[in-house]
Amino acid sequence: MSNFTSADNPFTLDRIRSTLIRLEDTIIFALIERAQFALNQCIYKPGALEFNGATGDKSFLELFLWETEKVHARVRRYTSPDEYAFTSPLPEPMLPPVKFKKFLMDDDININGQIMDIYIKSIVTGICDDYDDDNYGSAATKDIECLQALSRRIHYGKFVAESKFREKPEEYTRLALANDREAINELLTNRAVEKALLERLRRKALVYGQTLDQAEEGANTHLRIPVNIVVELYERWVIPLTKQVEVEYLIQRGQKAAKE
Repeated sequence: MSNFTSADNPFTLDRIRSTLIRLEDTIIFALIERAQFALNQCIYKPGALEFNGATGDKSFLELFLWETEKVHARVRRYTSPDEYAFTSPLPEPMLPPVKFKKFLMDDDININGQIMDIYIKSIVTGICDDYDDDNYGSAATKDIECLQALSRRIHYGKFVAESKFREKPEEYTRLALANDREAINELLTNRAVEKALLERLRRKALVYGQTLDQAEEGANTHLRIPVNIVVELYERWVIPLTKQVEVEYLIQRGQKAAKE
């Protein structure tokens, strides 16, 4: 999570951009860590026989994630404006509230259900070998780290959207009132930035994914995670899902602004 209580303004475009770039590293390393274990398909199946009924009607991952988020909720993780829980109900924090600086409008946008579905069906299957190595707890632990990093990165689009709204409030309000999602998506899209992002990810995945036992960057053929998987993850899923969050936020933001 970001430090929203610092004396400096955490909501400048430079600070937001810095956070997004840092999250790229977090996601790549999380994927590398998950890839060291087998797919272990049974941890994603509700009531899988391997767990002898211990998970009830949930999958092992769902139950483990819920128990993990209960602990995190107790230390007020989900009161931070950049953190979103996958599960519910969760307990109230045992720590007193933190007074965060206000930047985002209040909203109920949470697409973690989509993120979970895509992760299980399309992401983890691409980075892990499809067999069972009995490392169910370790695999699920790494899954949770991947899911939380992806959720934070995708929902951080709200901060980008708010910054863009403040740059052109009249235009976004007009489009929001017309419910013109396509035009909002076009207005907020910067294709040059997206192209640079994908190239940066390719280079990062190449460097982070090798064991560095060869002197030349990229010469190591024993990459711990395929470069194309990382680039495709962002191109196919992270960028579109982030835009989905941004567009929905801007619709709500513009409609709210029109009433004020």
